[in-house]
Amino acid sequence: MSKETLFPPIEPRESGLLTVSDIHKIYWERSGNPAGEKILIIHGGPGGGSQPRYRRYFDPKRFDIIQFDQRGCGKSIPFSELRENTTINLVEDIEKLREYFGINYWSLFGGSWGSTLALIYSIKHPSRVKSLILRGIFLCRSFELKWFYQYGASEIFPDEYENYISIIPKDERGDLIQSFYKYLTSKNENHRKQAAHAWTKWELSTSHLIKKEISIESNSKNSFSDAFARIECHYFINKIFLEDDFILKNIETINEIPTKIVQGRYDIVCPLRSAWDLNKKLKNSELHIINNAGHSMSEEGITQKLLEIINNHN
Repeated sequence: MSKETLFPPIEPRESGLLTVSDIHKIYWERSGNPAGEKILIIHGGPGGGSQPRYRRYFDPKRFDIIQFDQRGCGKSIPFSELRENTTINLVEDIEKLREYFGINYWSLFGGSWGSTLALIYSIKHPSRVKSLILRGIFLCRSFELKWFYQYGASEIFPDEYENYISIIPKDERGDLIQSFYKYLTSKNENHRKQAAHAWTKWELSTSHLIKKEISIESNSKNSFSDAFARIECHYFINKIFLEDDFILKNIETINEIPTKIVQGRYDIVCPLRSAWDLNKKLKNSELHIINNAGHSMSEEGITQKLLEIINNHN
């Protein structure tokens, strides 16, 4: 059987900005078949922004492919804004998008933080979700945050961890999320820039099974790393603005939604434990463990399994 490949690049057929609050406007775009099956792509981070590559997982003749940038990132405005930027704000934004497009229900596709937000939206609006395709499960529990940002992943990538913590004074390393937040929200532009670069490089450098060298542009304040690091840290210092273990505590709400989960066995950013726990609790879910993969969606085994699931989707 030949390997499945991504669909050719396509441009959006329409795009725009939707006003969702007095402060925020979120960027959206639609690609593919206007009469096709509705699929919403939910990007990671929070603060990562959507990418053109994501739409290439879907047959444009079959799907109406909807993408958007969450508050403060990508082409949404204002850029890197933390005010009025919470999980429930994002859930409400997704619902506003659905109503704006006049869609009755849709399927959701999300990885990493995108899986978190897809699950929370589904819990809040279960009747609007036809199915879930999730990757790199992140339940945002306290121990998951400590594993990646404080101690755990540090023992597997000590070289990158050393770079990550190097910008934080030694006496401020007891709570790295707290310390990074201080520098990421600093009025000192150089401190903010250094912290954003270190935070972002740590995550990107640990995302593949075979380590890749990562180069991040860090000259501009209005850069990917600024929004990515600031918004992530803003969410994580606030425990994503929800009670710990919110998803698993409310999982019964979505037991009827067909859910496919794809997880790299050697995912260091979002370890397999979370996907395992979700699959155990979510009755209508199916877990696919990819033995030769880390966290990134671009890992070959993960790409292949996602394409297989999407192409067999009904």
